[in-house]
Amino acid sequence: MAELHVIGQIVGGSGFPQRRLFCKWGLHAGGAWKLLSGLGSGQTQVDDPQADDVAYWCHPLDVHFATKGLQGWPKLHLQVWHQDGLGRSEVLGYGFCHVPATPGCHAVTCVTWLPRGTWRERLNRRLVGGGPQLRFPEAAAAGAAERFRLRTEAAGTVHLQLGILLRHFGRYGVEC
Repeated sequence: MAELHVIGQIVGGSGFPQRRLFCKWGLHAGGAWKLLSGLGSGQTQVDDPQADDVAYWCHPLDVHFATKGLQGWPKLHLQVWHQDGLGRSEVLGYGFCHVPATPGCHAVTCVTWLPRGTWRERLNRRLVGGGPQLRFPEAAAAGAAERFRLRTEAAGTVHLQLGILLRHFGRYGVEC
């Protein structure tokens, strides 16, 4: 079987309207992919930036996949959350990015979005907090065919550094 190693980190997030941010993440792949080692999902710590608008998490990623085919190449799902002073959490952005398919070190930028909601829900978000959320956050990584009905607005950006190692892909006719 061909193997994919992803070693890196979720560096941080920028451009979000709130402070005290954390990130929930998950790696999802097609049916031909098997997670051999590492965690398929997790959560960073809360960071409260003081000097600028960048929240630094430096959360490690280290996963090892095996596959018999390229279909369903792994995607990284991201959710950025804000935690207020009372410990309540609200989502500030959803995003996804494909794991790079070429070996080497990659700086990946993942833009995030948020469901827009009605004018009443937007007003409520500004006054009280909260707001519309996805019932199934995995839908954030669905193709445009699945998301075209959603009204969204841009949120911030999540920055990642990923090292990609490929093994035995040449045996299956894939040149690296």
